[in-house]
Amino acid sequence: MNNLIAYTLHLADNALVLGHRNSEWTGHGPILEQDIALSNISLDLIGQARNFYQYAAELIGGDSTEDSLAYFRNAQEYKNCLIVEQNNGDWGKTILRQFLVSAYQYPLYQHLLKSPDVRISAISEKSLKEVTYHLRWSSEWVIRLGQGTEESYRRMNNAMHELWRFTEELYTPASYERELLKQRITGEPSDIHSAWQSRIDGVLGEAGIRIPINVQMMTGGKEGRHTEYLQQLLEEMQYMQRTYPGVEW
Repeated sequence: MNNLIAYTLHLADNALVLGHRNSEWTGHGPILEQDIALSNISLDLIGQARNFYQYAAELIGGDSTEDSLAYFRNAQEYKNCLIVEQNNGDWGKTILRQFLVSAYQYPLYQHLLKSPDVRISAISEKSLKEVTYHLRWSSEWVIRLGQGTEESYRRMNNAMHELWRFTEELYTPASYERELLKQRITGEPSDIHSAWQSRIDGVLGEAGIRIPINVQMMTGGKEGRHTEYLQQLLEEMQYMQRTYPGVEW
């Protein structure tokens, strides 16, 4: 597969899978205001996914569309990072996952703004405005829960132990990313990692949440090697299109 297509699909898959995960909270949030806030973040992410899928479909050509890329690929064809496909767990785990990913997307899109690929640059410009809010919202919640009750603090630390092992993949380039780095289409991983780590240290430090040590990191999602959670998610998300191909309301 063309490296640019693979990378565009990676960006789209990250946004779609996380957006779908967050949407599972709709109608179940702890309070109405935050239920709506997370639902809006889901819509932002799915909108970002659509933009990247549309570009990928144009690059692929033929009868490829944003819908075929979202609904008719199997789990091993998805290139999202493992962290976005993990189950929601409780509110604290969902918040922490959003924060860890938003803290990565923010410097990523800042770098992609300067990409010589005009479509990626344009999509990143719009996405960055949305991610700025996602990062602020999730950061405030991480601090609130970390400084809250003994129970909320315990849950946030439990969530950190569950999610931290998936974070290294965020800034570890896949094979297709390494090729695009030579063309400066993607951002420099070390710069993105540095900005991400600085943000993480600041917010987690204020929240009093400890970063686990001696963790065996898990990777592979970018290359199509996923956890069981992605297959479960796709079975639900893709059911209607696969059962009734081309269905319209």
